[in-house]
Amino acid sequence: MMETLRTTEGTEFMFQTQAPLAAAAYHKKVADHHEDPRNVGSLDKNPKNVGAGLVGAPACRDVMKLQTEVDDNGKIVDAGFKTFGCGSAIASRSLAVEWVKGKTVGALAIKNTDIAKERCLPPVKLHCSMLAEVAMKAALADYRVKQQKK
Repeated sequence: MMETLRTTEGTEFMFQTQAPLAAAAYHKKVADHHEDPRNVGSLDKNPKNVGAGLVGAPACRDVMKLQTEVDDNGKIVDAGFKTFGCGSAIASRSLAVEWVKGKTVGALAIKNTDIAKERCLPPVKLHCSMLAEVAMKAALADYRVKQQKK
């Protein structure tokens, strides 16, 4: 079955949905977040304290939207994500969002290598953790732009 995702900029990503791989194909750390992803969902994009990042690798049909809500003290109080991708992609994004909650914008230093190490990702799946890092940076950049417009 073909699905379409349209970005806020109007770019469309077409992808074919597939049946999920058997949980046994994943490392147990990936299977945990793949089977029970945390913080899936969207935040209201309009408030000035919510930043959004939308990134993707259309060649592998891997797309992620990540949003952060920041309080007046610069602390990330909420975050959510939506993604299209494999179990490693879902697990990487779920973990990244879990890690950012409670961190301050200025002290946030989540790296794809840390995500990959924690999830025991093989080299062929490093793009999954990379997109999580890039989406987080994009969401925080969007937040900073909104703050400058205040």
